[in-house]
Amino acid sequence: MADFEKLVLALKAAGEHTRLRLLALLSQGELSVKDLTDILGQSQPRVSRHLKLLAEAGLVVRSAEGAWAYYRIADPGEKRDLVGALLTSIKKSGGILTADKKKLAAIRREHQNQADEYFSKVAKNWDNLRNLHVPEEAVEAAILRVLGGKKVKRLLDLGSGTGRMLELLHQNYEYGIGIDLSREMIGVARAKLSASGINNAQVRLGDILSFEAGGQKDDLIILHQVLHYFDDPGQVLLKVAEILQEGGRILLVDFAPHELEYLRQNDAHRRLGLSEGQMEVWAKAAGMKIDVFERFENQKQQQGLVVCLWMLSLK
Repeated sequence: MADFEKLVLALKAAGEHTRLRLLALLSQGELSVKDLTDILGQSQPRVSRHLKLLAEAGLVVRSAEGAWAYYRIADPGEKRDLVGALLTSIKKSGGILTADKKKLAAIRREHQNQADEYFSKVAKNWDNLRNLHVPEEAVEAAILRVLGGKKVKRLLDLGSGTGRMLELLHQNYEYGIGIDLSREMIGVARAKLSASGINNAQVRLGDILSFEAGGQKDDLIILHQVLHYFDDPGQVLLKVAEILQEGGRILLVDFAPHELEYLRQNDAHRRLGLSEGQMEVWAKAAGMKIDVFERFENQKQQQGLVVCLWMLSLK
């Protein structure tokens, strides 16, 4: 009887015009309340009430980040399957759902433009800027230790920035590729690699979510301080896992959860850090497991950022 009542509650929650639109939007990935409010053209309290009902019914999951809240479709299980079945029945309905999808695409382009503008301004000083926030030397030493002396055939550095990882790990790969969407970053990276005499790596201008691997798969993929620039890091991991060689690994470095709200406006951060729990969910959904997890406390500032390192491998 309990399962029957839960199903009725879930169907009641989904069976409303705005809430169906919300489910359709969230099926495209995690979104903030602000994003959803902008797309639906409704007030924040109204959208929040609808999201609360969906969350109480177990159809969506809420993650708080400082003053913002992100929502995603329920994790794998019966409720996610139910949402999938509901959306499948209306996916060809067009109309307002198509309009919502276009607005979502426009918002994501705006987010990307904000990040691109920021990167263009800071490209030349990017490495120095990172050192203001994190104990970079300790993190880099840990990266080398975790990777060990084993050399991989292909390394892919997504969101390569100024090419620091390609430079640091040049003895750990036979061939390395760096992908970044900022022309300024790519220019700095090319100059640095050339000055260091590193000729087994190249950098390319491109979007890491639509990167064409040309049929090749990679042995080691790096996402160093990248995921917090995305609304939905889980979707990034899903796509990245698809171009990973069997037995390959993903090395992730990012901030632990924090409350430095100004980083959204000043530095184009979309997520205020990534938690252990979130990473476990995202890794599992991508068919991966976490082999290594380490935290690095900030020694420079009492309220500075904590850095985390994850090593993931395919199950």
